[in-house]
Amino acid sequence: MSEGSTAPPRRARLELLVRPEEGDGFEVRQIGSGVAFIQSRPARVSAGSFELAEVASKVDRQRSFILKNTATDRFLLLSEHEKFLWEQMNGRTSLQDIATAYVLRYGEFDFEIIPNLIRKLQRAQLLTMTPTSRLRQALARNRRQPVAKMAESALFALERINISSRNVQPVFRGIYRWGGFLIFTRGAALACVLLAIVGVAAGVRLWPDAERVVSGFGKSPLMAVISVKLLFLLTVGAHQLVHGLALIHYGRRVREFGFTFLHGFVPTFYVDVTDIFMGSRRARVVTAVSGALVHLVFGSAWLLIALRAPMGSFLQAFAAASGIIQWQAFVVALYPFCFIEMDGYHVLVDVLGLPTLKHDAIAYAGSLLRGRASLRFTRQEALFAGYVLVSTVSVLAFITFNVWLVVHAS
Repeated sequence: MSEGSTAPPRRARLELLVRPEEGDGFEVRQIGSGVAFIQSRPARVSAGSFELAEVASKVDRQRSFILKNTATDRFLLLSEHEKFLWEQMNGRTSLQDIATAYVLRYGEFDFEIIPNLIRKLQRAQLLTMTPTSRLRQALARNRRQPVAKMAESALFALERINISSRNVQPVFRGIYRWGGFLIFTRGAALACVLLAIVGVAAGVRLWPDAERVVSGFGKSPLMAVISVKLLFLLTVGAHQLVHGLALIHYGRRVREFGFTFLHGFVPTFYVDVTDIFMGSRRARVVTAVSGALVHLVFGSAWLLIALRAPMGSFLQAFAAASGIIQWQAFVVALYPFCFIEMDGYHVLVDVLGLPTLKHDAIAYAGSLLRGRASLRFTRQEALFAGYVLVSTVSVLAFITFNVWLVVHAS
């Protein structure tokens, strides 16, 4: 090539030795070209910019890891194989050498694991790349369907309604210092137990007169229901507030607190508790359970008010309805088998070490129904089948109970 040549450099390629399905030899497989050239030596962020914590599974004995970007508070779940690859991405080792190290370590190679991991790390800004919005990609895939496009646009507009603050750590610290710490004392735990007992007793005493109790709503049942729901929404805010105080209790950071529309149409308060994943299992369990206990306390208090209120009054009806809703919220929040990823579900998956339990269980149940999976269960598959079965029965029982409750009260 002449000295003044401006020909572009040849693009880098990954060359892997691959054993074909038939035969004893090897063939060379090339993975090109621009992407390999640009990302030939991937570099993870500096040591002070991430945290890594292990999550061991008691079911399949597999090791998983939570990787946190401390600069952006993004979290990723890594398998043991992905964690090995992550450790090789030091900015000096080429992708070809990383692939070779993987083969030498595990005796196999998955052609998708490295590019998939790179994309995942880029989205989390752990390779200093700007992440791509999954939501925007999902919307783009449905733009050719007018109805789907309108529905997605409407939900997306509601989801953008977000009133929040990321500078809430000092506020939560202040609340904790000025009395919030009392929530996490043994005295508070004992008070919750006593309130639960007294609340159940009040509910049992009110039950025989349920028809007279709800008659207190009189001619304004719609307004009564709306007011009960609005009050319940405020207790959801208290629920999230206690979650945040739990983070302070365990020395972690509350990243955000605010109000939004869950799934595009359910108004709710929320708090970002993802930093607790870097704490102990006890810290994660206490954080999950403490928020749900808010509904137990309010539910018991409202049932006690209903018991003491004049029979057939609006106050009694309002208090009884509020107490029932709070108790149901408490049960739903802590009961893990209902296809809803509430606090109890998070405790269950943490104990089992299976962060994607619901997704994997539903996928396995679907493969069973389509005849693509065998009924000879492994331990993990038995867990998946059991989760789907118990959750299905639980949801049906919950719906049946509420229908029976409405019929009995009317």
